[in-house]
Amino acid sequence: MQISKKMIPLAGAIAFAFAGTAAAQEVVKIGHVGPISGAIAHLGKDNENGARMAIDELNAKGVMIGGKKVKLELLTEDDAADPKQATAVAQKLVDAKVNGVIGHLNSGTTIPASKIYNEAGIPQISPSATNPKYTQQGFKTAFRLVANDGQLGGTLGRYAVQINKAKKVAVIDDRTAYGQGVSEEFIKGVNSKKAGTEIVGRQYTTDKATDFGAILTAIKAKNPDVIFFGGMDAVAGPMLRQMKQLGINAKLMGGDGICTEALSTLAGDALGDNQVVCAEAGGVEDAQKSSLDDFKAAYKKKFGVEVQIYGPYVYDAVMTMVEAMQKAGSAEPAKYLPFLAKIKRKGVTGNIAFDAKGDMLEGTLTLYTYRSGKRALLAVTK
Repeated sequence: MQISKKMIPLAGAIAFAFAGTAAAQEVVKIGHVGPISGAIAHLGKDNENGARMAIDELNAKGVMIGGKKVKLELLTEDDAADPKQATAVAQKLVDAKVNGVIGHLNSGTTIPASKIYNEAGIPQISPSATNPKYTQQGFKTAFRLVANDGQLGGTLGRYAVQINKAKKVAVIDDRTAYGQGVSEEFIKGVNSKKAGTEIVGRQYTTDKATDFGAILTAIKAKNPDVIFFGGMDAVAGPMLRQMKQLGINAKLMGGDGICTEALSTLAGDALGDNQVVCAEAGGVEDAQKSSLDDFKAAYKKKFGVEVQIYGPYVYDAVMTMVEAMQKAGSAEPAKYLPFLAKIKRKGVTGNIAFDAKGDMLEGTLTLYTYRSGKRALLAVTK
């Protein structure tokens, strides 16, 4: 076929039109950080899946920001629940010029990384960091989607006294920012009731420990009704096994770090019915339960596994950040940050709005126990 000279300008115009369409679809980079390796990699992967689910849904629908169609790109990094690695990958995301960051999972990684994001002016939403210090640093870029340790630990402390009627309580923490923080708030909650409940012992471990013989033997001598553990499920599971071996019949209480679907596997037959009481830093009341159930069903269909704990919060964090960009008409951090700070939206995890520090205005908690190896709901509270 011979192309006439008259067709050349038309061909050029068509090529230019396609080039213009391609140029108009800008890429918006959203970083996600969690422990994808190490003892709590199952929780980090759960978080990453939540981010992936949100990004895939948004790209499938088509996202318009400032009148232009954009493509969302997820940049995932592994901090291995290690503070030093967390700051290294935080700098890596800053250098990659991400438009925002979802993470980190642990308080001990979120807090040091938040300084790097703040200095770069990049908004950060943690779906799971509960230590109050995170939002007490004065960083305008720091937000969280869950209640903090003051609410979580305090509620568990009051529960131990009022509902469990505990008279003797022992406390173990793993010396991480999260474990120490939630344990201190638990003790405050116990002491606030002034009901004659005594803290009969405090013991310490690490987030990588596997042998608790010495500290559990010391605790057994005190004959506590409740043992509170500030730490993660990867440590709580073996701890329950060793409690059973030593004949310790106390209830084990803990925060969101142990309140996972994986705890039953990690503890095995040492997890007795109603033996554990834990709190998830979030939760929905009856009116919103159906949307969260729908999310969990869609999550299982997409990834072939159950939600562990914070996947839905990561999903909501991505959706919240992108909505702020849309309201601002820009994905530039400095332009959409004020819209993120004032946002009000309904997510699958409940109503989302932040106070002046970046904490949730309506931070809810869900109390659980375990029966027949499965998590069982006790109550949703604020």
